[in-house]
Parts: sequence; C-alpha cells; structure tokens
Amino acid sequence: MAGNFWQSSHSQQWILDKQDLLRERQNDLLALSEDEYQKIFIFFANVIQVLGEQLKLRQQVIATATVYFKRFYARNSLKNIDPLLLAPTCILLASKVEEFGVISNSRLISICQSAIKTKFSYAYTQEFPYRTNHILECEFYLLENLDCCLIVFQPYRPLLQLVQDMGQEDQLLSLSWRIVNDSLRTDVCLLYPPYQIAIACLQIACVIMQKDATKQWFAELNVDLDKVQEIVRAIVNLYELWKDWKEKDEIQMLLAKIPKPKPPPQR
Repeated sequence: MAGNFWQSSHSQQWILDKQDLLRERQNDLLALSEDEYQKIFIFFANVIQVLGEQLKLRQQVIATATVYFKRFYARNSLKNIDPLLLAPTCILLASKVEEFGVISNSRLISICQSAIKTKFSYAYTQEFPYRTNHILECEFYLLENLDCCLIVFQPYRPLLQLVQDMGQEDQLLSLSWRIVNDSLRTDVCLLYPPYQIAIACLQIACVIMQKDATKQWFAELNVDLDKVQEIVRAIVNLYELWKDWKEKDEIQMLLAKIPKPKPPPQR
C-alpha cells in the first residue's frame, strides 16, 4: 500500500479533470438532466450507506465502496451495469481492500433483499434480482475498469489532523465528519485530493458553527484556496439540491429513465 498520497494510483490516475468527466457522461446526459443524474447518484450512495450499516461496516469501508461506484461510472455509462448490481459489488470489494473481514456472499445477498423490501420499497416494486454469481462476475468487471487501482485515500485522516492542529473541540470534528460523508454524494472525490476536501468540509462546519476565530487559521494554510472554494460550492450545491428533492416521489421515475443496454441484433 502506498503510504504517500502523491505517489499513489489515487493521485496519479484517479484525480480526474472536470471536462473529461462531463465528456464521459454525455451519453447518459442525453436521457437525464445533470440534476437528475446527480439525484440518481445520491440515491445509490444512500443505498451503499444503508447496506454498509446493515453489514456493520466501518465508515471508511462504506466511503471506499462509494468511491469505487463513482469511479466506475466516471468511465462508463449507467447502461453498462445496473447500479443496483454494482452497489453491493463495490461493498464486497471495498470490504476486502480495507481488510474489514470476509462478508459471506449469502449474507450480502440476504441484506440486499431485506433492504430493497424494507428501506427502498418506494424505489423498487420487485425483489432484489441478483444472486452470488452475478456479483462475482460483476466484481471482475469492476476490477478491470478500476485498473486494479484499489487504494483510496479518504479525507477522514487529514480532517483529524486539521482539527487537532486547530485546537478545536469534538463537536466541530463530528460536524465536519458528517459533511465529508455528504461530500461522497458529489463529484469532489473524483476531482480533488482528500486533504483539500477535508479543509473544505472543515470550513463549512466552521461557518455553520459561527467560529469566526478560525478565519486567520484558514488564511495561513499553504493550500490552493480556489480549489477549496470549488469544493465548498459543490457541497453547498448538493445541500441546495437535497433540500428541494422529494426522493420518495421522484426516484422511480428517475430510475426508469436510466439508459438501458441495447438488445443484441436479431439473427
């Protein structure tokens, strides 16, 4: 495992350019508006979060699974693999990479079936349709598309160091941590280094908690503050979108709009 972010595959291969990201999404954006596309990814980040919590996974594992999910669709259309199949596959792979321990395939399928029935019945009228063989096949496809770049540096560790350096209390850390979790529902994990995301989330938390005394501390940081402000705007935009979104009313319609694979030609 690379101990240095700058020498890692995350830094060298998976900090993407915003224009490249938009170009890769063009086919999906023929069927979906940008807001609709983001809402679908918010929904599936929520699916990964719920599955992870029911499997008693650490937040680091859930975050890594979410990044895998976003990385796959950064290079592929939504029609390539059903997101409902990719979500548990990402969880399975992340649990191995983060050395959480082995999740049995039968337990993963059972949790997926239960979650679709109880937590996400407003989105799906049918049962979870996939079985172990589908997830194992999908895992190989996921590994290939990630180019086996599996180590993900998350903002949690730099956030802990920043709050400690700032000399602030646990309440600020707790709020900042939740904002980092929310940031996984945006593209920032694909576009910026984790330490910049940590600084942006900490800045938002300081504004919410009205900690004016920290302004000088932020001003003295030796970082690209323009990039930090871009991240802040992305997260604030997420909250604006979230505030007005009636997920339970809209999600079935949005899932129906996801582009479907073309059927094979008739012989």
